[in-house]
Amino acid sequence: MGSRRQAREQALQLLYEIDIGQSSLEGALRRFWEDEEQPTDPDVSEFARVLARGATEHAVRIDELITEASINWKINRMSYVDRNILRLAVFEFLDCEDIPAMVSMNEAIELGKRFGTSESSSFINGILDRIARNLGLTSRPKGTK
Repeated sequence: MGSRRQAREQALQLLYEIDIGQSSLEGALRRFWEDEEQPTDPDVSEFARVLARGATEHAVRIDELITEASINWKINRMSYVDRNILRLAVFEFLDCEDIPAMVSMNEAIELGKRFGTSESSSFINGILDRIARNLGLTSRPKGTK
């Protein structure tokens, strides 16, 4: 498994803990690595921290973008897993210029397959595709939806 994918998984776990109301960001960060049974590569843990901190600090803007793109879905009605995968990917869209939007989308879809329901990957794909288009990060060929 790649180090960035591993970091995304860790960031998802951190955001999940925060979202279910069990911890603050700092508390989640502290506990996460204290509870880990195996040591984490410093690059992996640093990228996980960047993602979790960024998604948390920019949550209002990120949630606005998700809400605008999610037709017939209120963000508080989405599953915790799907919602936090979307938050990670949207943070990458906004603040990780070295990561192409398609990479962020594909990684989010893979997280959805691994941690979500059978519908998560297509749901995540649809929302992120709309957000990427709204932000001008992707372009579709003429004649496609």
